[in-house]
Amino acid sequence: MPTDTTALLIFLAIGLVAGWLASLVLGGGGLVRNLIVGVIGAFVGGWLLSVANVSLPVGNVLVSQIITATIGAIVVIAVARIIAR
Repeated sequence: MPTDTTALLIFLAIGLVAGWLASLVLGGGGLVRNLIVGVIGAFVGGWLLSVANVSLPVGNVLVSQIITATIGAIVVIAVARIIAR
């Protein structure tokens, strides 16, 4: 499998896990929704942590990426709920 395809699948898996974890915290869910929220959350979380100049003290890169994406996914869900009101 080409490297680009592998990287994309890993990115999507991280997004799916992050979306699922965010849905556990805030409720809601569904496979497609978790995937979309997690992928958007990966970008939002990365941006938020870089703006806040926060570096996660986690030795494992994969776990750090999942935590970052989960933080972003929680923010995305919270903002979407505020806008929907």
